[in-house]
Amino acid sequence: MELVYGAKVIDKNGEVLGRVSHIASDIWSGEIRKLLVRRKAPSTDLFFSPADVAEATEDQIRLHVTIEELAQR
Repeated sequence: MELVYGAKVIDKNGEVLGRVSHIASDIWSGEIRKLLVRRKAPSTDLFFSPADVAEATEDQIRLHVTIEELAQR
């Protein structure tokens, strides 16, 4: 599974959330911990973890959660 900067992020309902703008990795292991989707105002930015990912390619990340579920975290 490839999680890369700039990949388009889509929730489980097919809604495009934006693109990955930051990737936070564990300083010791290098393992990806969180990814950030920066959204235009008035929308709030969204964080998700690799555990939220259903499938990923070089260009696109599909989540197994909805935008509503991410926003409530």
